[in-house]
Formats: sequence, C-alpha cells, structure tokens
Amino acid sequence: MLDRRLYLHLVTWLGQWPAGPGLHVVGSRRRGRPAWDGRLRPAIAVRAGDSTVLSVPPERVAATRALARDLEAGLLAALPAAVGQPGWVVHHDTFRWSLAPAPLPDVGEWTDPADSILPSWLHLFDREVLVVRDADGGYLAGVGVKRHDAHGHELAVGTVPAARGRGLARRLVAQAARRVLDEGAVPTYRHNPANVASARVAAAAGFPDRGWRSFGVYPP
Repeated sequence: MLDRRLYLHLVTWLGQWPAGPGLHVVGSRRRGRPAWDGRLRPAIAVRAGDSTVLSVPPERVAATRALARDLEAGLLAALPAAVGQPGWVVHHDTFRWSLAPAPLPDVGEWTDPADSILPSWLHLFDREVLVVRDADGGYLAGVGVKRHDAHGHELAVGTVPAARGRGLARRLVAQAARRVLDEGAVPTYRHNPANVASARVAAAAGFPDRGWRSFGVYPP
C-alpha cells in the first residue's frame, strides 16, 4: 500500500492519483501558480509502472489530450507549446522517496538561506537550509527543501568540487530526510537519470530507485 503522505502529496501536487494504465492528462490550478521558487511549472508528470499522470493547467487539458492522441511518441517535444510555453524545455528525472533514511551520522547545521557565504541556488529557499562548512566557515555542501505542499518535500543537494568523495551529500540528504519525516511529510528526491553521482547519493541516503520517473516543462 502506498504511504498516505506520498499519496496525499501526489494528489495535491498533480491533481489526481492513482490512475490506471496509460497516460492520464489532468487539470490542476497549481500549474498556473508559482512553485516553491516563485517560478511556474506548467506541466508536471509522474510515471509509476505503466501509469502516467500528467498535470497541466485546466484550460490546457483538452489540447494536451488531443496532442497525446495525435502525436503519441512526439508528445514531449510538443508539450511546452501545448501548455503555452513554446520556448521552454522538458526535463526528465528519476523520482525517488524514502520512508527510512539511511542511519548515517548528522553532518550539517541548519542555517538562514540568506547567508552571503552560501551559493546562489540555496538563496532561492525561503526556510532554513542544511549546510556543511569547512574549518574557516566556508561552504562545502548543502541541502535545500522544496516544500511543494504539506505532504511532500523534495530535497536538493550540492557539493563544491573540492569536497566531493567524502560522503557529505549522502549524510546531508539522510539528515534532511529525517527532519522532513519528523515534520509529517514524505521526503522525495529527483535527479536526471544520467546523473550517476546523484543516483549514488540518493541510494546511499536511503532513497531506492523504484522505477518511478517524472518529467516537466521548465524554463530553458
């Protein structure tokens, strides 16, 4: 049985879950509202097994369904235009979640994302981020939490090149995942399928690859 927190996250984030075999285009007003970083996500999809739920703005459902019928394999190339963003691109990700993060020791401290020493990508978050510093206080690695809704919080991790290979990323992800679970949500983790390093971090932190995938329309 699917964890209730994950089920509620998918229903809230996409607008429908679960669905039967095939592609299911559903409408959600969330696709017309700014996401966690203030930017639009006009199309988001999650595929589990032989079922895919594609969430688009309600006014784009009919056109997207017709496109899916007409183009089949060519749907993704035409999807940005179908949701009103012809210059945007489709990103593909492996979709993971964890109910039992790896029992790795804590390594980071939660800090204000506005701290000037942090990289610019961490400044996008509106709540504390988890950071590892060197002996001089410099940034080594960090995790931000994308709070898509009350039920699902996605983790994003980054490590400076000089600090890679020390196991910092996996420890940070596991530590942040424990906090998300303590807050009553389910931690999720998405990465490009070709990003082997990120896949290894996820697996080591307790986020197995269950064969789930996601894709969405993003700014170029």
